[in-house]
Amino acid sequence: MEATLAAPGPLDVSGTLARFRLWGEDPASLLADGVFRRAVRVDGRWHGYELRWAGGPDDARLTVRVPGTRRTRVMDAALAQVRRICGLDLDLAAFYQAARREPVLGALVPRLYGLRPTLMPQPFEMLVGAVCAQQVNLAFAFTVRGRLVRRFGTEVAVGGQTVYAFPEAERLARAQVRQLRAMQFTVRKAEYIIGLARQVASGELDLNGLGERSNDEIMSTLTAIRGFGRWTAEWFLARSLGRGDVCPAGDLAVRKAFGHFFARGRLPSEEAVRRRAAAWGEHQSLAVHYLLAGQRLEAAAGGGGT
Repeated sequence: MEATLAAPGPLDVSGTLARFRLWGEDPASLLADGVFRRAVRVDGRWHGYELRWAGGPDDARLTVRVPGTRRTRVMDAALAQVRRICGLDLDLAAFYQAARREPVLGALVPRLYGLRPTLMPQPFEMLVGAVCAQQVNLAFAFTVRGRLVRRFGTEVAVGGQTVYAFPEAERLARAQVRQLRAMQFTVRKAEYIIGLARQVASGELDLNGLGERSNDEIMSTLTAIRGFGRWTAEWFLARSLGRGDVCPAGDLAVRKAFGHFFARGRLPSEEAVRRRAAAWGEHQSLAVHYLLAGQRLEAAAGGGGT
């Protein structure tokens, strides 16, 4: 079964999906040879799908193929994931218009034209990934996350490849700390992940219902969970719910990006980053995405890395 999506506005598909290989392989989101593969669960069964694309940023066409089924519900679920993964519901045109009033962002837009943040398809996956990334570099975070996915995820065959469905909360709730320690998680991170999984699996924590709540309510809910602070909650708002009026100012990479573009390389305080970002209002999250990508671009051009 196959369906095609036309992007609503500029979309650089390759640039947007590059994050799935930028810091290492993601076995739950395989990107190789111009094809993106992932799995979606419908009525208790996992289905693998493939995403291919054609055209440039102004005429991008996305083709989604779900082999082995003719069920419309499965295709609809795959298309919904693709919309999130490609950030299709984000108002990039409005951000570009606002960026014209900011010299730094205005200069980055032509260089990164069509780049969109990817939104994680499932909130549980986003939060577990955030724990993996706490206080380590992203390459190591991808490594341990990949080990977790392969150990506790479900293998799904698609297009001659194997993709792993991200582990469900019910399965991670039964995991043991020693199993995660063997993957190089710290004791605390192992406890955080298992504790989160148990809250979700028991119904104590309804992650799917968070999207109906305000930023402050979500922050309060998430920061009450052991191991989850403001940093995690703000990234969740931005990269799971797609909230635009959020700046994860406590993130070191974000502070470095602001320092690179606005403070002549000096590292600004979290408060200084928040003050500057506040001027961008509902476009803060997109601005942060472009600043981070812009710094990586300049580091690569100069032979460095971020």
